[in-house]
Amino acid sequence: MIEKILPSQVTVAEALSDPPDAALFPGEEELIRNAVESRRKEFTTARWCARRALGELGLAPVPILKGERGAPVWPRGVVGSMTHCAGYRAAVVARRADVLTVGIDAEPHDPLPDGVFEAISLATERQRERRLRETSPEIRWDRLLFSAKETVYKAWFPLTHRWLGFEQADIELRTDGTFTAELLVPATAPGPATAAVAAPTAFRGRWLVADGLVATTIAVANERDAHTG
Repeated sequence: MIEKILPSQVTVAEALSDPPDAALFPGEEELIRNAVESRRKEFTTARWCARRALGELGLAPVPILKGERGAPVWPRGVVGSMTHCAGYRAAVVARRADVLTVGIDAEPHDPLPDGVFEAISLATERQRERRLRETSPEIRWDRLLFSAKETVYKAWFPLTHRWLGFEQADIELRTDGTFTAELLVPATAPGPATAAVAAPTAFRGRWLVADGLVATTIAVANERDAHTG
């Protein structure tokens, strides 16, 4: 599903259930030791997807450990993102020479729990959501906004190694399956892994609703390497 809203340079692996042969690699077990069974399954399957996606790039399977603020640690020269929700797990990876950063999120296409939309949205976003509901009431725009906010953070953090709160991204969803995110933070020094890359001020992304799910993606092309490679 999610490959429909990602560029061809990004490889995708998905699962609609938890494969019985999915297993954790050394080091990963420690990350999930005290988790409940449902959390253990989604964690394991997401990493099973990640290793399948790495294989599509011709890379050997490796443990996917956690780094700063719990972000997944990818092999050198690789960017990636993972997501999981009820009935869906996915991982995407790309070579950093092609893609500077990538973020994905999937959610059930259901209303957000009471109070969540107000907690994660700006006044401007709530105004847009009301207009979108009038135009396309079949879409759960509140859930879509939440998913887009998650995706923005996943794309932002590997570039900056800085926290980004829900209130620090002003997201404009569009009915054509795209969205933009204006980052409401001052310019910062980029993270050490991408030292020649300026911290982003905005992102463009895509969204999709299918099979009872909403998915959002951001993939930023590495134009610098493409021009010099």
